[in-house]
Formats: sequence, C-alpha cells, structure tokens
Amino acid sequence: MHNHYFDWAATSPVDTDILSEAFELTKESWANPSSTHEEGKKARSLLEQARKISADALGVKPENIIFTSGGTESDQIPLLSLLTKPNSSQEKKTVLISSIEHPAVREQALAMKHCGWNVVQIPSDKNGIITPENVVKLLTPQTMMVCVMAVNNETGAIQPIYEIADAITKWADGKRKPKFHTDCVQAIGKIPVNLNHPGIDSAALSSHKICGPRGIGILYVKDKIEPFLKGGGQENGIRSGTENVMGAVAFAKCLERYVISERNKKAEEKYQEQKLITKEFIKNIAELKGASVIPHGRADSQNENLYSPYVVQASFCHIPGNVMLRALDAKGFYISTGSACSSKKNSRPVLEAMNVSSEERETSVRFSFGPHTTQKDVSELFEAVKEVNNLFNKTN
Repeated sequence: MHNHYFDWAATSPVDTDILSEAFELTKESWANPSSTHEEGKKARSLLEQARKISADALGVKPENIIFTSGGTESDQIPLLSLLTKPNSSQEKKTVLISSIEHPAVREQALAMKHCGWNVVQIPSDKNGIITPENVVKLLTPQTMMVCVMAVNNETGAIQPIYEIADAITKWADGKRKPKFHTDCVQAIGKIPVNLNHPGIDSAALSSHKICGPRGIGILYVKDKIEPFLKGGGQENGIRSGTENVMGAVAFAKCLERYVISERNKKAEEKYQEQKLITKEFIKNIAELKGASVIPHGRADSQNENLYSPYVVQASFCHIPGNVMLRALDAKGFYISTGSACSSKKNSRPVLEAMNVSSEERETSVRFSFGPHTTQKDVSELFEAVKEVNNLFNKTN
C-alpha cells in the first residue's frame, strides 16, 4: 500500500499490528496512571512496562526514559531547562547549535536569544558535517549547552556525535562541562546509536518516524534535569501532564522491532540491505543529465558511510523542486522538497549552511526511505524520476 511512498523522513505509515495491540492493552488499562486505585495501578504498570521495553531496546536504564509528546518537545525540554538557572554573571550565557539543526532546536534557540541568551551557530562543512574541531573553537566558559543532531533530516549526513561528546569533555578537563544534547529523531531505527556514550547528556526520539503513532516521543536524559514548565510532576518531574499510555506502549514496541543492534538481527539485516539499495539509487541519479546528489561528495563510494541510507538529497537542473514533486505526485510517487516542518517556508537553511548554490537549492528534492522500502520500490522510483528529468531536459 505504501510502496510508492518516499517521504519517510517526514512521517512513516504505522505498523497496524503494533497499533492494534497497543489499543487493546490500553483499552483494558484505561485509567489515569497517576491514580492510586486499582485501575490506576494497572495503567501505571503498563506504562512502566513500556518504559522498560524502550530502555532495553535502546540499551539504557528505565529511569533514563522520559515520555513526551514527540521529537520537538524532547528537543526543547533540555534547552528550556537552562532558563531555570539564575544568571549571576555579567556575561551572557551561551548555547551552541549546529547550523544544520531541525527547526525544533533552531527556532527554540532563537526564542532563547530573545530572552537574553547568546546563541552561536556551529558552521557545517560542504559535506553537511559538523566537525569536533569547529565545536571546540566556539566553546567558552559561558557555554551551557551544545546541540548537534545525530542524522540530518535533509541530507542524511551522519554527525560525529561521539567524537564531539569526547571533544567537549576533553575541553572541560574536569571543570563544568557544557551539556551535550543530540536530536536522534532521524537516527533511531535508521543507524546504530549508542546513547550510553560518555558525554551525551540528552537525546530526542520520535515515534512516528519508525512506524509508530504521532504525538509520542522520548527524551533520553542521563541525569535528572530541572524543567522550565511545571505541573503535576509526572515523568520523574521532568515532563508534567497525564501520560499517553497507548502511545508509550506502541512506541516501545516499535523500538523493540526497529532499533538496530546486535540483538536485533532483522533490523541489522535491513540496514545493510538499505545501504546497497541506496548506493545503487545514488549511482543512477548521478548519471542522469543535469542531476547531482547533494552534497556532491556523497556520490563518491568512499563517503557512503558518512550518510544514512534512508535519506537522499538530489538536485535536477532546470526542474524546480516543487515541480519535480508535483510531477512525481501525478505519477503516484510521493517525495518532499525538504523538512516537512519547514515546508511552508521557501528558505532552505540546511543547504544554505552547506554553501549549496541558490540554483541547486531551488532544484533540490529529498527522497527518504523506511524499513518497508524494497529494491523494487526504489527501482520504480528511479524510472519515474528519469522520465521527468528526461522530459524537462528535452525542452531546455
């Protein structure tokens, strides 16, 4: 049913068996999990079971798992927690964010700037990579947090988050270390991720990117943080509000099914298979007249491990991105021109940060894949792209 859907980075179709199971379980345990009566305890037990399943899948402790409403909230809670700390210094406190961050981080950081914080962007190289060296150059004693996403949602560039975490720790050298937050929304279930790596303080995850329902996410926190938004004190006091038990159960089961690890051979095999499928797709795109993969260096097979096999950005000369999208849409193939969260804006800040030319930015589109994408699906996509590209190149 979804074999011509190639916008998985925006959202994924749900696994109906998981959704149905979660619905049946929570239909029986329907009470508020904070209630102390027997029905409330049943709901609490189900929620905590989901927390343990999630923690086991991610290789962390259950107390590290905080259920939220999604990736955006999971990105914002750590940033907003900084506002709970009084600023006794005459110098502005600083947040460093990568220049390729998702709007969930970028826009929240700008809001903090209006509150008197200093917000500094870490430059990207031409390949869409944030290097540890560029992070360290910008660290100062006033730096309170560093935010670098694990996988970019537009280019698929895998960021060296472990090396960055180590570089921040080394720079601190026993003194107060800036917190390091990473947006893992496009990483979990798409590449192997180790949240237990020293120096990673928090991470954001979202259910609807890996075949779960919308409206449920996870904030991984290594240590408890003080929330800026207060309420009933649910989720260890970090995220108040009545818990979405059904969403938590479904997300936990999706993590169990799709997180790539040595214990999950099926997910590992799909990851390796997708690498080969995407490698061939990139090779074919690069051979089309007027087409290029962004960043250009990705077409070099030596660089393929620098990118997630689930996201590909490409530009087609003479074909504006919106035109390519509509032409493929008419053929029954569904792609995007970039982040769904920025689709109403004409700017492409991630590509601008990489110094991609204005012409390529205007003619670029994003193809994104998922765990149910097959070789046949991608081959059919390429033939459709080839038809559109050839048609426009004949008329130009």
